[in-house]
Amino acid sequence: MRLSSRHFEMLRDLIYQALGLHFEETKADFLEKRVDKRMAALGMTQVEDYVFHLRFLDPRGAEMQALANLVTTNETYMFREFDQLQGFADHCLPEVLEAKERSNDRTLRIWSAGCSSGEEPYTLAIILREIMHDVDDWQVEILATDLDEVRLDMARLATYGARSVKEVPDEYMAKHMTEVRDGEYQVCEATRRLVEIRHLNLGDRTAMRNVRGVDFIFCRNVLIYFDDASRKTVVDQFYHTLAKGGFLFLGHSESVGRISTSFKLKRLGKHLVYCKE
Repeated sequence: MRLSSRHFEMLRDLIYQALGLHFEETKADFLEKRVDKRMAALGMTQVEDYVFHLRFLDPRGAEMQALANLVTTNETYMFREFDQLQGFADHCLPEVLEAKERSNDRTLRIWSAGCSSGEEPYTLAIILREIMHDVDDWQVEILATDLDEVRLDMARLATYGARSVKEVPDEYMAKHMTEVRDGEYQVCEATRRLVEIRHLNLGDRTAMRNVRGVDFIFCRNVLIYFDDASRKTVVDQFYHTLAKGGFLFLGHSESVGRISTSFKLKRLGKHLVYCKE
């Protein structure tokens, strides 16, 4: 099956409307292979039939979700971009905790938006348990969301191979990971219970509005899959989601500078972070 330019544009627009993900024409081959898999699963041979199915025979979005599971990229591992995590642990987290202590607020909410198979939120859970020695006296929630249901199921298992844990410091491995099979490790229950896993489409404005009062948002290497209009919508929602004094962490190649002036760029140590004042 080859996607014509017309079929590519039709599918690209349907995906954009449903998910907010934007595919340039250079991604036509990538999209073609994923669509071909879904058509085979449905016993279809004509792209027109698949487009018709997405438009009119998928009222609950089940097929769009199946396609989304194939077109989203999920490259991740624990303690990825360590220097940024260090900035969070050494500067941002203590600042927020001190402010909360002054106001007698013992709640802490972190959102891992685009969590894939869970390596990021469990990394954050490990960091919290290492830094907050009284963490059990706090009401802590790490909300882990993603578009890909398959990856979320993996996150719920919290079991990872050697590649995913290769950057975890040895002392953290001993305290927070248990080898369940040869070369496979599961996050220990005490650390795992800090994380709540939930399906959420960042392109769904209603779902986004339901997340509020978050102290930290991690959305790293996710916004690169959105165009400027969708990116601005998501970032604006993030601003309203964050509590005053909260922080937004993006990937090293990502910036909100061109699409939002709401956040203040703040230097903490060697790190530049986005803050809601």
